[in-house]
Amino acid sequence: MAAKLVDAPGINPLFDDIGGRLGVWIFVAAIIAVNSYSPQLAAVKIFVFFGSMLTVYYVYTVLFLHFYPERAMVFWGICAVVSPICAYIMWYARGSGLLSNVVAALPVTLLLSEGFQLRHAYLPIHTHYYLIPVLMIVYLIMIVVLLLIIPINKKRILPILWVAIILSFIMIYFNVLGRIFGGMNGVL
Repeated sequence: MAAKLVDAPGINPLFDDIGGRLGVWIFVAAIIAVNSYSPQLAAVKIFVFFGSMLTVYYVYTVLFLHFYPERAMVFWGICAVVSPICAYIMWYARGSGLLSNVVAALPVTLLLSEGFQLRHAYLPIHTHYYLIPVLMIVYLIMIVVLLLIIPINKKRILPILWVAIILSFIMIYFNVLGRIFGGMNGVL
């Protein structure tokens, strides 16, 4: 409900711009997944989290605001359906070895890529372009928090960061986010 309430124009555009982007939800999901007791529990927790959040968000939107954003509902619904698989995989990020480093680097990669893409962000109210640097700082904080929380062994931070930077360059060069989410200006 809180996500919907800060989505209203005139509340605080920073909260709306953060909550309407993929990165913050990847951040939250990664933290929930790595702090679960098992990969199965991580998958269940994430599905319940996204399912309940999206249900309340869009029921409120349709019933009280009389607005039916079909494209956004389909997009976020697909994200909710795919999220348990991602959470199951993400749970293994706290392990050791190259595969665990790559898995741990995935949410950081997405945050780096999306944060970099913010320089081309579309903000519906043109007076809010001053928020882009603030959003970039928020993304940087989320990256640092993930790097501090995900690896149990802090010696893994540097390898995870290097993998994330390399994958981010690849994603940015090939415009992966733009190809997947093209036209979803509220998401990216």
